[in-house]
Amino acid sequence: MWTTLFKSPPSPTRMNPPSSLHLAFSESSMEENIESAEFIITKWDSLSDNEDSFCNTASPFTDDNKEEAKQYLSSIRGLQKAMHYLVSHQASSEKLDRAHTLMQTSMKRLENEFYRILKSNRFYLDPESCSTLLSSIRLAPRSSFSDLEKYESENEIESLPEAQRVSLAAIEDLRAIAEVMIKSGYAKECIKVYKIIRKSFVDEALNSLGVDRTLNLQKIRKMDWEVLEIKIKNWTYAIKTAAKTLFSGERILSDKVFSIAPAMGDSCLTEISKEGAFALFEFPENVAKCKKTPEKMFCFLDLYEAVSNHWPEIESMFSSESASTVRSTASNSLIKIGDAVRTMLTSFEKAIQKDTSKSTVPGGGIHPLTRYVMNYLSLLTDYSEILPVIVADWPLTIPSPLPQPFFGNPDSEESISSPVSVRLAWLILLLLCKLDGKATMYKDVALSYLFLANNLQYVVGKVRQSNLNILLGDEWVAKQEQKVRQYASNYVRMGWSKVFASLPENPTAEIPIDQVKDHFRKFNSAFEEAYTKQTSWVVPDPGLRDDIKISLARRIVPIYKEFYEKYGGKHLRKEMWADSLVRYTHDDLGNYWSHLLNGSASSGNVMSSSSHGGRSR
Repeated sequence: MWTTLFKSPPSPTRMNPPSSLHLAFSESSMEENIESAEFIITKWDSLSDNEDSFCNTASPFTDDNKEEAKQYLSSIRGLQKAMHYLVSHQASSEKLDRAHTLMQTSMKRLENEFYRILKSNRFYLDPESCSTLLSSIRLAPRSSFSDLEKYESENEIESLPEAQRVSLAAIEDLRAIAEVMIKSGYAKECIKVYKIIRKSFVDEALNSLGVDRTLNLQKIRKMDWEVLEIKIKNWTYAIKTAAKTLFSGERILSDKVFSIAPAMGDSCLTEISKEGAFALFEFPENVAKCKKTPEKMFCFLDLYEAVSNHWPEIESMFSSESASTVRSTASNSLIKIGDAVRTMLTSFEKAIQKDTSKSTVPGGGIHPLTRYVMNYLSLLTDYSEILPVIVADWPLTIPSPLPQPFFGNPDSEESISSPVSVRLAWLILLLLCKLDGKATMYKDVALSYLFLANNLQYVVGKVRQSNLNILLGDEWVAKQEQKVRQYASNYVRMGWSKVFASLPENPTAEIPIDQVKDHFRKFNSAFEEAYTKQTSWVVPDPGLRDDIKISLARRIVPIYKEFYEKYGGKHLRKEMWADSLVRYTHDDLGNYWSHLLNGSASSGNVMSSSSHGGRSR
């Protein structure tokens, strides 16, 4: 309606002004408004160096001409009232033609000024400055012009840094011009200028963030993974900056400039950012269509997390119907990345099940599969906020019933029940089943138990050190620690059984000297055999290693000490056989155990140098 009114005089039958206008506005007022508008509009028009230029040197919208700017806009408002009156009372008069010509001249001037202010204040109207400005003066995004005047009267604006004062002044001018142009029927011209300047800025900003609009699916598929990985890292930074600063700043600016017409502000924001946002949000979806392997999982999770974390901003920035394609692109990226993550988890599970490595780990240490799986799972739990969302509606197909000792009693408060917890517990169970099979590859049963103890201890340690502890719970950890102790106990029992058997049940009982010699002989043989064999065995975890040594010492040292003190010490001075049979004191045993389970066969040299008379003297 306004465009029709002020761009070409309408016929009287197309507009019937309200009766209040006739009462409040007289012919003399109409004459005064036209004359006043003609004076100030003609004045500034004559000062222009080039009427068709967007960058006129003479401008009422400068710091020195603030009052002139207010008068200029006020005269246009007065001209609007006069034209309303003339449409109703003198639709075919020369005065209406005169007023229409003045309106066109003023609108051209305002269009030029709008462009100039946007262009010359480009640096001060960057999104970060707009966001900072909003928080500084505590205004809602769509505050009215009077709100700014109120803050100005309270001297709050004067306390702002210079850059923010310049930015605020530019926004005030742009909003005032937009308001007059829209009410005068020149919204299209105003919006066109705004879109040209701000789209250029947004495109340049996205380009500086590394958003490449030419990077389509075909190009991504041809990239080496190392190159694509770098682009993914750059993209996660780009979306954070775009969502938190760039798009939000543009939202603030468009809301303020077009506060009189919010729908126009929404339309401008969409047109300004739509193309760049589409390229930004399409990238994860294209990556999700590339080849998926478990090793790429964490980059995919970074993509998902980045979109998910900024979804509220994305939904807010692109809430209008015209921006629905941007929202759907971002949403599809989440869906496709989620599907890719589930595919990679399935591949990871199959990789565990298909592991066929036959080689044993020297010394019963940590198997590479254990390290790989547990490091992988512990890193996965760094994404504990998004993983539950990804696997929420993804049922796990596993043998039924579930192993209760592993997954917990369903009636227990700490039962593993959440989809993500069940899935991670299942993957660990698969690993442990594989380790059980690998333990049978050791010819020495004691070493197989030591292998199981080491690897389960590593699993428990990784759980405790990561968010796996939260997902699996203390009850699960306690059960696995109990199994570690059982494995360690079995190692001690099996690995040192001959040593235990070599000692008498009652070390202080009176027995024939031949039996005494036999006990010392068997002990020496069993201890040296076990120790020599096990010097190359290893327990990487210091706590578990100490627990095993303490267990050994408690089972051997007290009995051997009593037996040694009763028979070994007494016969040292009497019997010649003592030098060859009584090789160790109870203190010697402690020295040997200090080198045990460190994985260094060189510690066996200690035995060779200490044997045969290596007693404390």
